[in-house]
Amino acid sequence: MYKLSRAWSPSCPHLIRVPTSLRPTSSKPNSGPTYQRGRWPVTQAKTKIVENILHMNVGDGEHSYAKNSLIQKIVISKTKPILEDAIKEMFGGANLTMPTFTIAELGCSSGPNTLLTISYIIDAVCRIYQEKNITKASDFQVFLNDLPGNDFNTVFESLPDFLHKLKKEKGGLMGSCFISGHPNSFYEKLFPSNTLHFVHSSYSIHWLSKVPDGLINKGNIYMAKNSPPHVFQAYLKQYQKDFFLLLSLRAKEMVSDGRMVLTFIGRTMINPSESRDCCYQWEALTKSLFGLVDEGLIEEADIDSFNAPMYNPHVEEVREIVKMEGSFTIEKLEIFQINIDSRDDVNNTSFIFNEIEVGNNAAKYARSAIEPLLARHFGASVMDNLFTKYAKLLGENWCFEKPKNTTIVLSLKKRNFKASQT
Repeated sequence: MYKLSRAWSPSCPHLIRVPTSLRPTSSKPNSGPTYQRGRWPVTQAKTKIVENILHMNVGDGEHSYAKNSLIQKIVISKTKPILEDAIKEMFGGANLTMPTFTIAELGCSSGPNTLLTISYIIDAVCRIYQEKNITKASDFQVFLNDLPGNDFNTVFESLPDFLHKLKKEKGGLMGSCFISGHPNSFYEKLFPSNTLHFVHSSYSIHWLSKVPDGLINKGNIYMAKNSPPHVFQAYLKQYQKDFFLLLSLRAKEMVSDGRMVLTFIGRTMINPSESRDCCYQWEALTKSLFGLVDEGLIEEADIDSFNAPMYNPHVEEVREIVKMEGSFTIEKLEIFQINIDSRDDVNNTSFIFNEIEVGNNAAKYARSAIEPLLARHFGASVMDNLFTKYAKLLGENWCFEKPKNTTIVLSLKKRNFKASQT
């Protein structure tokens, strides 16, 4: 089922391994989880480690995702035209109206960006209705999906204000809006068949369902220049399986001619060992972890037993899997880059370089996304020290190598198989 042709044969190192295990001890309100390091067999820790632990930092504190997600907001804004085009093409030239327009947001997280895309989608649909003089307003059903550890409570607390503002702005152009949370992996079946009109995900589906099997990646926590070839192969194989499955599941849940827009972190070079945008940040984090080894705070074996459960695909890998799965046609496939300190931009004329500030900002951005995984494995007590080292390293090297996220935007159309058979 997942047999894909022309799998790239790596000649360089990069991959991730499963963390040695750790046990969460307690979670205080608004303070985030506290973890105690522990040892489980790697094979036991591997099966549920991602689903049970992967989430962004909760709450609204200094290191929370809510306070450190400006880059994601910029990415959502940059991809807004593609999203709007997909909705326009969905309605086409017909005065098409739907009693209920159903939207799914995969990997919704929490904070100010969670409902931003939903507002863009509803806005685009209402604008089309207005342009076509369609007076019969649609209801909107919105499914917010993320893993169970997501901070759904913060999302739900923001809903009354969001819905009130939405109704005030749209008036008679929209009916009611129903929003619900669906905590589960998007690598599982989530919704009833033939119900979704529009599916969106931003900066989520580069996370894998699990750490790839059989990794021996000594001295690395992700794919790196010195990773053995099997690491690259295992990561690619897991990504192929996961992305194929995601497409197949959503195809069953979407209506014919429905649209899906996916935005995720990728890489520029087909060979990941040569793609600095793929691996530089993880390599810098590995160096920072070895600094903790030198101080006697963690063991080198702890680094050897951790591998990050994500994959930065190349656009050709993405294209091949979509083609192989067969349920969708690619309407758009674009790529752009963004600095991980979003202030360092050619359009920001007021930006003044300060290595301490850029390092701290880049480290906060990374910490908000990956701290729960790292704390579970290495212990929460070393996180401040780790990210202080990481910030210093990024700041010192900023003039020579600015860390960037390579972003892939994929706009898909669900095939109408009945129409194609007539």
